[in-house]
Amino acid sequence: MKNNHKLGAFLAVVGILTGLLSLFILSDIYTPNIVGKIADGRPDEAITVRIVFALLGWLGIAASALWTTVLYGFLNKAEWAWGGGVVAASIQILCGFFPMIPAASIDLPTPTVFVFIIGFVLWFGMLLVGGVDKKIVILAFASGLAYVLTFIDGVGAISRYQTVSEGFSHGMYGLSQMVNWWGAAAWVVFIFALVKGKAWTLPLGVFAAAMSIFGGYPVGLTDVIRLQRFSMFLTAPAIATILLIVFLLPGTKRVLAAWISKAG
Repeated sequence: MKNNHKLGAFLAVVGILTGLLSLFILSDIYTPNIVGKIADGRPDEAITVRIVFALLGWLGIAASALWTTVLYGFLNKAEWAWGGGVVAASIQILCGFFPMIPAASIDLPTPTVFVFIIGFVLWFGMLLVGGVDKKIVILAFASGLAYVLTFIDGVGAISRYQTVSEGFSHGMYGLSQMVNWWGAAAWVVFIFALVKGKAWTLPLGVFAAAMSIFGGYPVGLTDVIRLQRFSMFLTAPAIATILLIVFLLPGTKRVLAAWISKAG
């Protein structure tokens, strides 16, 4: 399947339609989720939905635009095309996954699961077309988990910022929110660099992991101290810590060096 431009073009068309699908689905569930959160006594989460669903709608359309560029690349047999597809699919995975969480918490339908599933198929399809080694795919998948969970840390901080109105915790949630979202963006760029075998892959991986760590642990530990229980905020920085250690292992460095050399 490597360098199968016809398959790549077909997947790009599916990607374009998936981005449009995410826009229509998010538009359809936008108001019901806001109303549902208010009825559930969580006006803070209603405001969070207003912000995050809109952001994901913008990203979903941007993914369709990127898929259009990828389609152009495949039709012209451009080597770079599948790498752009990996980025577009990564965006669509997030657009499909996160909206399921607030909807499921108030027993509403979660139709974005279709965007999530298609995004996953497209992601693996692009790696297949690119001929990416299995070890690199596994590392990219683990990094994808860190990417999604780091984004969710940023979302959670928006809600916490509204419910904690003063003191150190209020400041921590406010100041750490965008650190997590920038960290999520860094993971997407890292995944692109990783699968494409860029020479700057490892330093970028260290940076992405550090962003998740510096954004997630302060918020997570603040939550633990304040609530006296485990905080899901800690999941993303914990995975990032493990990945950081993996990145620095001699064996990982050898695998990356071999892949970068093979990728040219």
